[in-house]
Amino acid sequence: MDKKRRRLLFVQLPFLLFLIAGTVYVALNQHDTPYQHNHGSVFGTVYKITYQSDRDLNGEILSELAKVDDALSMFNPRSVISRVNRNENVRVNNMFAHVFNLAEKVSGETGGAFDITVAPLVNLWGFGFKSGARPTAHTVDSLRRFVGYRKVSLRNGKVVKSDQRVMLDCSAIAKGYGSDVVARFLESKGIHNYMVEIGGEIVCRGISERRLPWKIGVTKPVDDSLNTNEELQTVLNVTDVAMATSGNYRNFYYKGGKKYAHTVDPHTGYPVQHSLLSATVLAPDCATADAYATSFMVMGVDKAKAVLSRHPELMAYFIYSGHDGKYRVWYSPSLKGKITK
Repeated sequence: MDKKRRRLLFVQLPFLLFLIAGTVYVALNQHDTPYQHNHGSVFGTVYKITYQSDRDLNGEILSELAKVDDALSMFNPRSVISRVNRNENVRVNNMFAHVFNLAEKVSGETGGAFDITVAPLVNLWGFGFKSGARPTAHTVDSLRRFVGYRKVSLRNGKVVKSDQRVMLDCSAIAKGYGSDVVARFLESKGIHNYMVEIGGEIVCRGISERRLPWKIGVTKPVDDSLNTNEELQTVLNVTDVAMATSGNYRNFYYKGGKKYAHTVDPHTGYPVQHSLLSATVLAPDCATADAYATSFMVMGVDKAKAVLSRHPELMAYFIYSGHDGKYRVWYSPSLKGKITK
């Protein structure tokens, strides 16, 4: 070895030793750091959060979720969205603006299948219909006049409506966004091994307590309006991804011998009638996954596949009913190596 190469090795060796020692230290420290488990109720559903940290951050996590509630909850009379729905002169905050702009983008990408103005039609076909008569075509058409994502826009920090009767409802995207908010909070604390779940909308990163990628189950879509079924259709071996599932198997009711799903098509004003039972979407963020999962339940399998072909950043797992009434499954080719069951 010549003198120049020996000098170079002499200079680099301390740095290499330091790098090795640092790597070993981080690995040992990560191994010793415990995982915290937080759970409770939020947004009318439950949350379960597991993360590797030597501190319990549940109080701070709830403070972050309270900010989401203050922006997007229709049940909070002081929230931004409640004030917008009352047509008050309110300037929206950053959280509301982010979700509104994302919703508008997904609406455009899905031809209006995703629509945060559809709530009046959903309510029409909901509890009122259960206890009363079937809505008339006239009633449906009258509500459709102020339903449509193009009837509302965000200009200079304020929501502008083409009709003051337009109502916004972000429930089909808010849980996913809440999961994103918690994930970003954990990242800000230097936490990189976690799984956040709010009402089934999930963000996960790193590894679980078992030192393995996170495993997330997709529930088998059997009629389960009481939410008691826990039988799994499949298990996905995933990490560093967000996932959301939408389905009609837990949100439906029978009237006059006919099954009515909770998913309403904004274009027709009527509950969807197609074979798709459950749509699970994986995306870089959970708000996006949440919105597309809802969109695909409106669109059905074939139209959803067409959207997926234009968005390689998305992956999906569909469960649908075949002509013989038996379950069928379709999933994105890129999911193949992640399915463990």
